[in-house]
Amino acid sequence: MNAHIPTSSFWHRLRALITKEFNQIRRDKRLAISLIVAPTLQLLLFGFALDSTVSNLRLGILDESQTPESRELVATLTESKSFRVGGSFLEDRPLETAISRGEMDAGVVIPYQFARDLHRGRPTNIQFLLNAVNANTAAIGQGYAEGVLASYNRSLAVQWIHPQLRTVAVATSRKESVTLTPVFLFNPGLVTAWFIVSGTFGTLLVLNGSLVASTAMIKEREAGTVEQLLMTPAGTTEIVLAKITPLFLLLLGMVFLSFGLIRFVFGVPVRGSGLLVFGGAALCLLCGIGIGTFIATVTRSAQQAQLLSFFVNPPLAVLSGTLSPVEAMPQWLQPVTMFNPIYHFGVITRGAMIKGSTFAELWPNVVALMAFALVLMGLSMWRFRKQLG
Repeated sequence: MNAHIPTSSFWHRLRALITKEFNQIRRDKRLAISLIVAPTLQLLLFGFALDSTVSNLRLGILDESQTPESRELVATLTESKSFRVGGSFLEDRPLETAISRGEMDAGVVIPYQFARDLHRGRPTNIQFLLNAVNANTAAIGQGYAEGVLASYNRSLAVQWIHPQLRTVAVATSRKESVTLTPVFLFNPGLVTAWFIVSGTFGTLLVLNGSLVASTAMIKEREAGTVEQLLMTPAGTTEIVLAKITPLFLLLLGMVFLSFGLIRFVFGVPVRGSGLLVFGGAALCLLCGIGIGTFIATVTRSAQQAQLLSFFVNPPLAVLSGTLSPVEAMPQWLQPVTMFNPIYHFGVITRGAMIKGSTFAELWPNVVALMAFALVLMGLSMWRFRKQLG
C-alpha cells in the first residue's frame, strides 16, 4: 500500500501540471493561431510556389515563311500548355528587345525558305530565343521546345516528309528509327508538388516544433512561473514531462492538418502504411521540441533564442534533401545529411506514401529518427533539469 501511494501521487501531480499547461496555452491565442495558420500557409506556399513546372511561356513569333507548314509549326508549339502566343513580329530586332524587357519569355524565328527546305529534304535552322536570366526556366523551356519539335517531326514523317532540323535528330526511314518509350514509376504524372510537400512536411514539423517549444519555455521563464513551480511538491521530472506533453499533443494536431493538406489538396497518394508516416511524424516532433527546449535553456531572452534558431534551423532545412535531391549535393556534403532527422523523415514519408515501402525497407531511417529523438529529448531535459536546479 505504501508503494502505491507515491505512484498515485506522481500521476496526480503530473495530471495537475499538464492541465495547468493546457490552460496557459489556451490563454495564449497567438500560440494557438500559429499552430494552425503557420503550417497551413507554409505547406501551401511550398507546394505551389516551389513547383518547378514551367507553363504558359510567352512566345514571340517571327514567321518569315508565312506558309501552311510554318503555321502548323507555330500551332504545334502553342497547342501545348508550355507556350502561348505572346505576339507576332516582323523583324528580329524588336523580338530581341521584347525578350530583353521581359515582355516575352521566348521567341521563335522561322526562316523564309522553311517550307521549301522541308519538301526538298535540306537542313533547316529554326532559331529559338530564350531569356536566360533565369537559367532554370530557360533550360526547361529549351527542353519543351525540343520535345515539341520532335513531335512536329513525327507528324511530318507520317506525311513522308523528312525534315533535317539541326536541333532534332530525325530518322531517314522508318526501318532505321528507334523509339524510346519512358516509363515513370511511382509518379506517372511527374507532379513536382509530390516531391516538394512530402519533403517539406518534416521541415515544418521540426521548425514549428522548435519555435513553439522555445517560445513557450522562454515566455514562462520571463513570467516567473518556473520559480513558482519549484515551490510545489512536484519534482523536476514531473515539471519537465508536464511542459513537453501539452506541446507534443497540440503539435500532433498540426500533423493531422498537414497530412490532410498533402493528401487532399495536393493529391499525394498513400500507397504504404499511414501509421508509419504518423509514427515518423511523432518522432520528428520530438526532435523539434528537443531542439527548441535546448535553445530555450541556453539563451536568456526571446531575441537570443531567435538568433540561435537562425543558425540551427536553416541548415537543417537546406541539408535535408527536401527541396533538392541529396544526390545533387557535393560528394563531401552528402554524408552530413545522414545526421539530419528531417532527411530520415523525408525518406520515410516519400517511401511510405509515394513508393508504398514497408517497415522492412524503412526501418534504418525509423531507427535513426528514433535515436535522434532520444538524444535531443534527453539532452534538452537534462539542460532543463539543470536549469531548474
